[in-house]
Amino acid sequence: MGVSVEVNSSTFGDDVVQASYERPVVVDFFAQWCGPCQMLKPMLEKLVKEYDFVLAKVDIDQSPDLAKTYGIEGVPDVRIVSQGQMHPGFVGVLPEPQLREFLSQLNLQSDLDSGLEAIQAAVKAGEVDRAKAGFTEMMEKYPQNRKLAIAAAKFLISQDRLDSAEKLLVFIDDSDREYAGAARALRKLMQLKLESIDPILNHELDEPFFAAVRQTLCENYDTALQGFLKIVSQSRTYRNDGARKAMIMIFELLGDEHPLTKQYRKHLTLMLY
Repeated sequence: MGVSVEVNSSTFGDDVVQASYERPVVVDFFAQWCGPCQMLKPMLEKLVKEYDFVLAKVDIDQSPDLAKTYGIEGVPDVRIVSQGQMHPGFVGVLPEPQLREFLSQLNLQSDLDSGLEAIQAAVKAGEVDRAKAGFTEMMEKYPQNRKLAIAAAKFLISQDRLDSAEKLLVFIDDSDREYAGAARALRKLMQLKLESIDPILNHELDEPFFAAVRQTLCENYDTALQGFLKIVSQSRTYRNDGARKAMIMIFELLGDEHPLTKQYRKHLTLMLY
């Protein structure tokens, strides 16, 4: 976890230059009247709680000499100071994913991401108690983080704690462009899990469908997508186009950039059109 400080001409030497010998300093040159600055500020404040850097905020109207010294012509202007030297960053507002990529280029790793990786390793090793303890610790540190909520809900579903999973998802609404899809997918997954507990097999496609559902619940997504795709090729009316909808659910769980999403979305498109 980093620190956030307000910096002026008298504190710049200690809080920025000297601090940069210990860890990177992200300098946010901003102005109170600047709309984009007010959009960028909360994102940087959020990220400094995850990444180990110093966020130094410089109001150019309060410290015009600093703005002049470093040639600030427009705000927000974000610079990087490392080992006492200032380097270009970016001007304007970047969306959060690009901000994270920007920080990764500084060889910074999110404490949240590190924690989730450790939890995932525990899950794969079958160490459920260690995974539970990891989620408890992360939830205490990042109680309102939606990425963590999605990961925790997914884990709870695997542990048959559907009510607890739903309590985490209730805070992610359809207006959330980044995580609404994953939340919808997990709700659909919970529904399918309930249906698969003791399914009534009265259709020739029921058995392969629920086999693909079980593969999904085990996170064997490649096998699951193969199964659902085969059902789509046989019937679009089965379960009201249920196999295609199940594939969309997996795409939303994995995200648009996942290799399996790209691969099977292409297969699905070619089959449908």
